[in-house]
Order: sequence, then C-alpha cells, then structure tokens
Amino acid sequence: MALQLIIGNKNYSSWSMRPWVLMRQLGLPFAETKLRFDFKAGSAYRQAVARYGGSGLVPILVDTAQAGAPGGNVDVGGLVVWDSLAIAEYLHEQFPQAGVWPADCSVRAQARCLAAEMHSGFGALRQHCPMNIEAALPEIGARVMAEQPAVRADLARIEAAWAGALQAHGGPFLFGAFSAADAMFAPVCMRLRTYALPLAPISQAYVQRIAATPAVAAWMADALAEQDFLDFEEPYRTLRGP
Repeated sequence: MALQLIIGNKNYSSWSMRPWVLMRQLGLPFAETKLRFDFKAGSAYRQAVARYGGSGLVPILVDTAQAGAPGGNVDVGGLVVWDSLAIAEYLHEQFPQAGVWPADCSVRAQARCLAAEMHSGFGALRQHCPMNIEAALPEIGARVMAEQPAVRADLARIEAAWAGALQAHGGPFLFGAFSAADAMFAPVCMRLRTYALPLAPISQAYVQRIAATPAVAAWMADALAEQDFLDFEEPYRTLRGP
C-alpha cells in the first residue's frame, strides 16, 4: 500500500486522530503504524520517529509511491509528510476529487481558515482538557469552566465558528459534506464529551454527528480497546477508569 500513516496512542493522540479519521472517512486506503507514546530520550518511540525525520512528532504520512521524489527519505522508502494540516493538503493534491476540502473555491477558503485556526489556536482548551477518549471527567470539566476564563473564551469561539459554518452551509458537517475541517475539530469533540463541557444545542448535535461518523466511531473503539494507561498523559487520574 502506497500510503502509510504513523500515529501515537489513539486514546491520547489528538493530532494523530485528525489525518486518520479524514483518510478513513473519505475512503483513502492506507496502512497504519501505531507507536506507543514514550517521550523519554532513547525510547523505542523516539528511535522509531527519528527514522522519518521532520519534526520528530506524529502524525507522519509516508507515500512510498513517491520514493524517488525530491526530498524522499531513503531510510523509510518514501516521501515523508509531517504535521496534520500539511498531510491534509498533500492528500488534497494527490486525491483532488476525494473531498478533502470543499469543491467551491470560496467555501474551501473558509474551511481552510477554520482548520488553520484550530491548528494554531485554542491553547487553553488543549492545556486544561487534554484528549482522553476513555475517560469521563465531567467534574473536571465543571471546575475548568469555573476557574479558567481562557477555556470559556476558547469554547465560545469554537461554538460561534461551528454555528456560523453549519448555518451557512446547511450541515450536516461544517461545510456540508465531511471534510478536513471536520477532521481537525474531531478531537475537540472528543474533549467536549470527556469533560462534559456545556454546549448550545447546535454544537451538541454536531458533536454527536461527529462521534457517529464511521471513521470517528472506529477510532473511538480502537482507543477504548487499547487498555494502555500512560500516567504522563493523565493530569487528572492515577488509574484508568473501569
């Protein structure tokens, strides 16, 4: 298979989730390689990721059909693309009819704006509500909302962006059909579920639709099946839930 996607733990790795669900939902064939998170110097994870070059982070897409392309990585036998947003753009170029981005130019620009905003923003939500699909932490969510005004601001902006896109384009996803914009926000939906953050009805319905898409549902099922508790990813728990 020409495309290989290297990811981290599905329960925790929000950035890995984005290209995985995008490719799965759009029916783009790929092979998955999952590396167990271990960020200590010299760990098996660090050694494996280092082979691919780039930022040393996941996700990483390897296109073996482009092994001879300029910049191809001879060690892994393909062209290496790192960073979730760069992967989405590469997939759009390789599969322009797949629906990675909306077909209309102006709508596509709006979708890219929201995806880029997600890519670079909402740091408070990420910090205080890290992705943890298996966990149920409503009491933490309530405390964070009460104590962290920056999280409240992030959530307000997310809801406003979602409502604007859904109302402008008629749903069911942000720009009509499922696209990279929805994939970029899929981990946000996981956070909102885990921490039970308060949402307007239009946002709650969107979160439910995202969770019900076949690709996201498959990722969630794999995350629940991992049974891998990583204490450094768990600021709020010392044990995995029942």
